[in-house]
Amino acid sequence: MISNKLSTPLVRTFLDNDSETFSYVVYDRPEGTGVIIDSVLDFDYKSGRTSTDSAQNIVNFVHEEQLTIEWILETHAHADHLSAAPFLRDQLGAKVGIGEHIKGVQKIFKDVFNLEKEFLPNGSHFDRLFTDGEEFSVGELQFRVMHTPGHTPADLAYVVNEQALFVGDTLFLPDVGTARCDFPGGSAHTLYRSIKKLLSMPADTKMYICHDYPKDGRSHEYLTTVGEQREKNIHVRDGVTESEFVEMRETRDATLEMPRLILPSIQVNIRAGHMPPADDSGKVYLKIPLNQL
Repeated sequence: MISNKLSTPLVRTFLDNDSETFSYVVYDRPEGTGVIIDSVLDFDYKSGRTSTDSAQNIVNFVHEEQLTIEWILETHAHADHLSAAPFLRDQLGAKVGIGEHIKGVQKIFKDVFNLEKEFLPNGSHFDRLFTDGEEFSVGELQFRVMHTPGHTPADLAYVVNEQALFVGDTLFLPDVGTARCDFPGGSAHTLYRSIKKLLSMPADTKMYICHDYPKDGRSHEYLTTVGEQREKNIHVRDGVTESEFVEMRETRDATLEMPRLILPSIQVNIRAGHMPPADDSGKVYLKIPLNQL
């Protein structure tokens, strides 16, 4: 276990309003070293056009603070936005990392989308596949990886200096609840156990979430604590049993529509943000599988 006698990580938050996604730059000090977590590539579904405006805002901040970015980190292969990892990698010279269980997700969706035979579900599209419990340093920051499956088989949380948790889609703000579990490979039972692992952290641990869907007219928020989740989370606060959670989660999931960008997002994100290969005319296409999801 990493010592908790470490400096407080500095965090700069970027909100993509279209997908209600928070991306983070986490760094040790101005002119220091850091990472980017869960970036977003702008995508207009109606026209099929992408842009890097949102990602460029992150690059601009990195340059303004004179930071060295070592990693572009993904918590999982998102189903609601496209990753900007390749653009950020090229702009900042960073490596791209995700959990080792992405290989299972790649295998599932290679079959769903009937991807080209050259696409191998071995995780090689990423620079590094992290394992549960793995630790690594970025400047003065110490990272610990927690495998938190349930939403998908490959979800990770990143623990920074034992003070801050970046939980991806596993948990939302207490008044919103928890992630859905009805994607291929998802499991409400598994998600409950992953959440309990997260909530075993000290109560004052800061928790940074990847999405917020505000209720009652409040503005978007990205920060809570382990203690607040234990006390107030509408789905999984203290006292909620696994069977109660599973019944609630599976009943609710059965009423939810698929995310608006799931079809383009998955095809891109399992490739570490890269587009599928161009056809013999030089054009790039995404597939729409019918009656499969």
